[in-house]
Amino acid sequence: MDRPRDPDLAVRLFGGRPEHTLALLRAAWPAAVGADLARRTEVAALDRGILRIKVPDARWQRTLLRLRGDILSRLRSVAGDAAPRGLGFVTGPVAEPRDAALPPPPLPAPGSAAPPPALVEAARAIPDPDVRARFLASAARYFERFGTGQKDSAGPGPGSAAG
Repeated sequence: MDRPRDPDLAVRLFGGRPEHTLALLRAAWPAAVGADLARRTEVAALDRGILRIKVPDARWQRTLLRLRGDILSRLRSVAGDAAPRGLGFVTGPVAEPRDAALPPPPLPAPGSAAPPPALVEAARAIPDPDVRARFLASAARYFERFGTGQKDSAGPGPGSAAG
């Protein structure tokens, strides 16, 4: 996978608050480990740059330890500088995925805040189209609610109302 063009973009968007960074990493986890492994694990916490993963038993912990380098590399390709620098594991019951039966989130309504063009461009590095769409929809909702904190001098982006 290629690194995002702007590796600190995710930090600027999601790194301001730990819960935002954790939400980004939870969304990126299935793309980093695959759907089957994501169903058997749970992103539990982010603590001082270490992403804590809940696993059902020691066997899964050993498996993930062997895959740690690949997983961290994939998380960096999605989250850039917001990616964790390490993985830690906690053994315990893993919750059933809550969104398994939910449809993908709706795309933002025309005229709503659209993610900046740089974010849309960086999202092309996310190989899974469903994860990419969910990421962009989440980013759009984030900007709708909190704004960008900076003015885009290039004018309205795609999906924004002109005028």
